[in-house]
Amino acid sequence: MKKINTLFPMTLLALSMLGCSENSTSNQSHTANATSAVSTVAESESTRLATYFADMFEQDLKRSPQSQSYLGYKWNYDSWDQIDEAANDQTQKIRIQRLAELQGFDETKLTELEQLSLSIAKIDLERKLANDKFRHHTYIMHQFSAVHTMVPSFLINIHKVETPKDAQDYVSRLRGTEQLFKQTIDQLKIREELGVFPPRWSYDQMIQASQNVISGSPFDDSDNTSTIWQDFQSKVAKLDIAPAQKEQFLQQAKSALLETVQPAYLSLIEALNTQRALTPEGDGVWRLPDGDSWYANRLAWFTTTDLTADEVHNIGLQNVERIHNAMRDIMQTVKFEGSLTEFFEFMRSSEQFYYPNTDEGKQAYLLEAKALIDTMESMLPDYFGLLPKARMVVKQVEPFREKSAGKAFYQSPSKDGSRPGTYYANLYNTKDMPTYQMEALAYHEGIPGHHMQRAIAQELDGIPEFQKYASFTAYTEGWGLYSEELAKDMGFYKDPYSDFGRLAMELWRACRLVVDTGIHAKKWSREQAIEYLVANTPNPENDSVKAIERYIAMPGQATAYMIGKLKIMELREYAKNKLGDKFNIRDFHDQVLKDGPVPLNLLQTKIESWVAKQL
Repeated sequence: MKKINTLFPMTLLALSMLGCSENSTSNQSHTANATSAVSTVAESESTRLATYFADMFEQDLKRSPQSQSYLGYKWNYDSWDQIDEAANDQTQKIRIQRLAELQGFDETKLTELEQLSLSIAKIDLERKLANDKFRHHTYIMHQFSAVHTMVPSFLINIHKVETPKDAQDYVSRLRGTEQLFKQTIDQLKIREELGVFPPRWSYDQMIQASQNVISGSPFDDSDNTSTIWQDFQSKVAKLDIAPAQKEQFLQQAKSALLETVQPAYLSLIEALNTQRALTPEGDGVWRLPDGDSWYANRLAWFTTTDLTADEVHNIGLQNVERIHNAMRDIMQTVKFEGSLTEFFEFMRSSEQFYYPNTDEGKQAYLLEAKALIDTMESMLPDYFGLLPKARMVVKQVEPFREKSAGKAFYQSPSKDGSRPGTYYANLYNTKDMPTYQMEALAYHEGIPGHHMQRAIAQELDGIPEFQKYASFTAYTEGWGLYSEELAKDMGFYKDPYSDFGRLAMELWRACRLVVDTGIHAKKWSREQAIEYLVANTPNPENDSVKAIERYIAMPGQATAYMIGKLKIMELREYAKNKLGDKFNIRDFHDQVLKDGPVPLNLLQTKIESWVAKQL
């Protein structure tokens, strides 16, 4: 396999000095030679670290066919990742070995940027090693994300068919679902023995979504066509090959769907039905073995802080009150007479804030969302020096997963630029997607939110590849939420109702701190948490139901948004206060984005160091 070239560019200055050290006096010669020797040692350590990081990233990529495809590589294009215990054990061994090896690098011989990369690598490994204690606490399946929806979504959105080989690999991946689903069922059984189950209601959604995938032709005699079969037919039709070869591929795929994919889904559905009857009552992770420790681990992982559940809960309550007061100001602006609760009900029920729940209404929503992003894009150079090269599109969530999928989400572009970044809007019911939230949602998921941050990280030069894809949720989601408020500073949300939508989105994230900790640490029920969202936000009830179900399935994840945003805002105010007239918003944003994702403590160190240099 061809090696990925991710090494830092070699600095020629030190090398040239080696050839220019001869001087007229012995003292000068001695000094120059000593300086060259030090430079060579330092450069050697830098090159050694860069080589190590390049090898580390390549090794991980070789072990993950799905990551290869996401980045646009077609090395193991016919395969799925291995998720069995043997693969998990090997991953853990590799991490332990790497952490030990990274301790061997001399930080005093590295540049400031290289020291940052080394710190990120160590922190990343330490966090993942700490997670392994709770390897089987993570739900291997829940209604928002698991193999049952990943397989069709991946094949449709990631697996391109540009050559006959790609089509053959698509069929091989269809055949590979047998092993992938068997490994998933084995993981379900491990958790069953330990007493780790998602709540009962989530099984109903997983089973329904699984049945959706194997509904329609060729699985049954209905007039509908299954999503995967339709996708493969469409992709093969575009190949420039003989009709006979196209027909051969279609027959191979049809056989794989009927002989492998359908039985794999039926086996998975059977396993889910069995576990559905075994799951204990309740919703939060407190109901699981050692659940309190598991939740503490989740909060630390997602917020990259040492905040306790009580502290997170109280931060949420404080910000809910702050945002409620700001919303009352909006009420005065639009001359609404009544209580905040009544204003919420008005925003939920007034038809002026919703597109029709029709194909035409959904298309209009997508067009308007793209227009908002295009307008924002024209303003970016005034606020950012770093700009993404990758394109971005807006798409509707596919029918097979829209009922259980989240409100909106973003998918990064491929590294080679062949697949754009994608903002997915869930338009299953347009009543869950009010127009007054369109601006904030588009800025969060698209520009200057996730697309800016992730595309820029992917395109950065001079940092190791692993660093571009490191997982620090408080940073990435904090940036998305920060982007919503940044748009206000840029002059957007001219309509007071859109500004209310911005506040509503921020309020949603503040309430997350309350309900996530409420569910998992304070033993709130699903219904209690839903009632809190309905009472304290303008969002529709169905929106609140899906949100709470997501927080139950992904404990702690929802707390990252507000915690991260508050830290970025705090650091911006710190920089403005310290620098005064020297403060430049473009430079601040570039400092936040220029090294890829980092934990919040390292982000603070970066900004404080940048401010000190400016002074």
